[in-house]
Amino acid sequence: MASATLKTHNQTPRKVRLVTDLVKGKSVPDALAVLQFLPKRAAEPIAKLIKSAAANASVNGGSISGKKGEKFDGLIIKDITVDSAGMTKRFMPRAFGRASAIRHRKSHVKVTLS
Repeated sequence: MASATLKTHNQTPRKVRLVTDLVKGKSVPDALAVLQFLPKRAAEPIAKLIKSAAANASVNGGSISGKKGEKFDGLIIKDITVDSAGMTKRFMPRAFGRASAIRHRKSHVKVTLS
């Protein structure tokens, strides 16, 4: 089993989950093919994260034969989770001397391959 983590990605967890739900349970080549043509901003960082997890699997001996450094395309995305990583708060001036909050949400994404 191999994993990789993306910390403090500057996009809301709700929007990132739309992308991760498409690739959950697919093989690594199929997931990368789907993400390549997906017109969402989160598609590129998620693809890089899946490639990183696959590289971790090959380095750590995550292939079927157990040999290190062997390429293995049979990896499946077992679990991919998106959690909130907090937010940056700013304030925007509004009418009548008021201020309204602007919340820039961030995401933590974790991928586990098997």
